[in-house]
Amino acid sequence: MIKEIETLIEKYFSWLKDKTTFRQIDDWVEITTPYLDRHNDYLQIYAKKENYGYILSDDGYTLTDLEHSGCSINSTKRKQLFLMTLNGFGVKQNGNSLFINASSDNFALRKHNLIQSILAINDMFYLSEPFIKSLFFEDVANWFDSNDIRYSPKVSFVGKTGYNHNFDFIIPKSHQTPERIIRSINRPNKDTATTLVMAWFDTKDSRPEGAKAFAMLNDRDKTVSSDVITALKNYDVKPVLWSNKNDFLNEFAA
Repeated sequence: MIKEIETLIEKYFSWLKDKTTFRQIDDWVEITTPYLDRHNDYLQIYAKKENYGYILSDDGYTLTDLEHSGCSINSTKRKQLFLMTLNGFGVKQNGNSLFINASSDNFALRKHNLIQSILAINDMFYLSEPFIKSLFFEDVANWFDSNDIRYSPKVSFVGKTGYNHNFDFIIPKSHQTPERIIRSINRPNKDTATTLVMAWFDTKDSRPEGAKAFAMLNDRDKTVSSDVITALKNYDVKPVLWSNKNDFLNEFAA
């Protein structure tokens, strides 16, 4: 099983390399990644050489796009969650731009962190204001609270590759149940499932023996594809449909 996962991770990184393209724009290099944003367009970031190293930026796209869609992060809860996400990846904000500083030694890691922060923000805030009443992350947290499930929010672990991976919740082990690591996925699809699977297998060996990973999947407005469910199950991540969350209450509360 370990060899199989190692091969899959190697293929994953080869895919990232093969599908990433570059274009010079004045002093900046436009990096087009194989990751898709909420419009199913390839995610782009920009890199520029500075005296101290490099700066990587989204050029303001992420927040500007959300604002144009009528989704504001200015409420107290949303702003707090937004900043928690940025801090978890070491990303900073300058106006509407999200950016991170890098050196030659940590360029790949910092590029990874910026992209993952953009994807996380896209997933949390992709619905426009007229249709969203609360964030899916908040819904999961409120469900935990209402059922006296103890947890810590927004945790980050370093994987075998040296990359940071953020998870939304961790429920510590008890006498009956091992540690449970959970990511809430607002838009369950192939990309979000693959990202979680790779994050879990990169960090799994650093967690206590028997630790389990769960994916809380938002199925309120759209049926979750059976391909997503199967992919998660095949790689030892338990899928939990929001509509069936109470079936897992004992497993989370123990």
